[in-house]
Amino acid sequence: MKKDGHIHTPYCPHGTEDSFHLYIEKAIQSGFDTITFTEHAPLPLGFIDPTPDKDSGMSMTHLESYITKLQKLKKEYKKDIVISTGLEVDFISGFEQNITSFLNTYGKYLDDSILSVHFLKFENDYTCIDFSKSTFTEFVERLGSPMAVYKLYYKTLIDSITSNLGDYKPRRIGHITLVHKFQHSLTEVVQDHEDIVNILKEIKHQQLELDVNTAGLAKPYCLEVYPPLPYIKLAKELEIPLVFGSDAHQAKDLHQFYNNISNLL
Repeated sequence: MKKDGHIHTPYCPHGTEDSFHLYIEKAIQSGFDTITFTEHAPLPLGFIDPTPDKDSGMSMTHLESYITKLQKLKKEYKKDIVISTGLEVDFISGFEQNITSFLNTYGKYLDDSILSVHFLKFENDYTCIDFSKSTFTEFVERLGSPMAVYKLYYKTLIDSITSNLGDYKPRRIGHITLVHKFQHSLTEVVQDHEDIVNILKEIKHQQLELDVNTAGLAKPYCLEVYPPLPYIKLAKELEIPLVFGSDAHQAKDLHQFYNNISNLL
């Protein structure tokens, strides 16, 4: 079964206006059996988005429209492809209760979702670590070293994996090495092998799935899959369910680099 389980939509405030139909028709033409739309969920109540345009998640006022639209599309394309309604939910330290409340309200409408870490908390404020190279570099300077940023990222990721977010907690953990997005802009190579292995072991222990995310291959300072190929192989050895995700924010990026990793799935 060919599945792309990480796809964004015209509801993404930092994406494109490419229609659902463009994504779906391309998936059908590419021979995919099932796709999951995983738009960035509204950020938790009380959280202030640190990005300049405050566009990291969809507006709460658009959420019901998003769900309703996908319900219609499922019926429209039911003979051609399986479409799942999902969200990419941000795990944000300190907002676990609000995230749980959100999932308790809307989780029953979701088929398949992702839990991701984009925001790191340090000294009572938050940074979106994948927003830009300059933001990442400034955060490295603030914490004192790239290793300190990596350690904080992996600690937050472990917290997301082990967190009790209720019955509707997403089953798939998103792009577990997103902290690598700007790795080639650093003057040193960070040794994080043990951290990644520990992440995979905890995903296995919690019986969760792994987002095998090829978007990093298109990022000029990353140039690798999230996670890198050796860890995809390790995840498979650990019998962690692997789900390909192109993390497309525009139709032309749908299924990007699928052929690079399809033999590992």
